[in-house]
Amino acid sequence: MKLAKSFSRLGTETAFEVLARARALEAKGRKVVHLEIGEPDFDTPANIRDAAKRALDAGFTHYGPSAGLPEARKAVAEYVARTRGVPVAPEETLIVPGGKPVIFFTILALLDPGDEAIYPNPGFPIYESMIEYVGGKAVPLPIREENDWDFDPAELERLLSPKTKLVILNSPANPTGGVMSAATMERVARALRDKAPQAVLLSDEIYSRIVYEGEHRSLLSLPGMKERTVLLDGFSKTWAMTGWRLGYAVAPKPLIDAMAKLATNDHSCTASFAQIAAVEALQGPQDSVTAMVAEFRRRRDAIVSGLNALPGVSCRSPRAAFYVFPNVKGLGLKSKALSDALLDRAGVACLPGTSFGAYGEGYLRFSYANSVENIEAALAAMRDALPGLAAAPAR
Repeated sequence: MKLAKSFSRLGTETAFEVLARARALEAKGRKVVHLEIGEPDFDTPANIRDAAKRALDAGFTHYGPSAGLPEARKAVAEYVARTRGVPVAPEETLIVPGGKPVIFFTILALLDPGDEAIYPNPGFPIYESMIEYVGGKAVPLPIREENDWDFDPAELERLLSPKTKLVILNSPANPTGGVMSAATMERVARALRDKAPQAVLLSDEIYSRIVYEGEHRSLLSLPGMKERTVLLDGFSKTWAMTGWRLGYAVAPKPLIDAMAKLATNDHSCTASFAQIAAVEALQGPQDSVTAMVAEFRRRRDAIVSGLNALPGVSCRSPRAAFYVFPNVKGLGLKSKALSDALLDRAGVACLPGTSFGAYGEGYLRFSYANSVENIEAALAAMRDALPGLAAAPAR
């Protein structure tokens, strides 16, 4: 069987590959601390689970509209209007199974072969994968530690060209936990208006509620940006609903209509009972979110302190999300070799920075969506293993 040539341009998400390797070690009796997967370890709040049960009993087990149930689209529109401070109509929303379809559908709807799309590097690997899969030119925007994991707006301005059709930005960010400053956002809006008026912005805000300092800011809320922005957000991270597969887009109606047509061709519709649960997530009590973020802050402080105590490692404290991206250049190993060695020899599953792009070399990503006890166990195992790794790197 011969696969299409385009398939060779398709990337992957390394977290699932490392998870599989870690599970294989566990099957052999090895103990592994999982700091590789970006998945909250909390249960979906009871009120959301109860809403889904009631929806099942009420008959929400059939097909729905491709763009989403009317009540779910209305709830998303009201939530985004409230949290971003801009008016949103239900017709400007799309409900999809997870956040990735928003990425894929935006790229499919906008990029022709040869069109340029700027994306953050290091950043979520599916951005680059999907751009290249459709034949676009992926243009990396460096995200640098010295900028506190923000990017230099001047670099974005230099990358913009008449061929730029799409700019993807992610704040709060995976894998760094960085947050775009207000000044950077102002420069972005001005640069897009003045240097690339043809470009659309995809603003990935999936970690919008997991912020430790100040409040979340959205590019969608800046003057003139709503007309050219696709907002990506969802339920997986904020309400610990990863397995429910629920995400949404907010965009100008013509683009939403195009994406809904792609949804019809791709998955028909998102599960109806899950959308009713999503309404409850948006409109119901938010105590669980507050408690989860407080616990993530406690874990953040524990892992940052522990990593900075390891020889050859330095780690900035992330301002949002639930990842740290420590600098491990002082250990003298490439990121991939080091992450492999930590799994094989210390039983600590993490990701090399290069899983998120070439600018991630010299870094590792740890997810602290795990208990403080497990985080401390991982740090202790690393403390024991690291002195021997440089002398005898992993096979």
